[in-house]
Amino acid sequence: MTADRPSPRRARPAEDVPGLTACALCAGETAGGSDPLPGGQAERLRRLAADGAARLTFVDCLDECERGDVVVARPCSSQRRAGVVPVWFERLSGDDATADLEGWLRAGGPGAAEVPAGLADLVLPRTADVDEAATA
Repeated sequence: MTADRPSPRRARPAEDVPGLTACALCAGETAGGSDPLPGGQAERLRRLAADGAARLTFVDCLDECERGDVVVARPCSSQRRAGVVPVWFERLSGDDATADLEGWLRAGGPGAAEVPAGLADLVLPRTADVDEAATA
């Protein structure tokens, strides 16, 4: 591992790992050209997945284009079976927000831990029917 990336943590079974769905079209939109990381926010999310914090899926569009850097945190399988719904975020970008996201996902993410204070203002209120259609 390089000095700027933490070493991967102990692997969890895939069913215990929350998921992330990110919009491939708007990933990196919030920081734009001022993001110092090559690959920007999309690269940060790829690193989270590579380090085992989440299962990552990029989609063409989440139909929230005006909100930039839309990321949906999906509950792990057991939380989903218990009725926990995904948590949608807008303008989720940068090292600090991504670190908050990683910590929350490692704590179990949706249904297992409270959304961190640093991400609370980025949560998009959603209805269950919209969540089901977009993250099924």
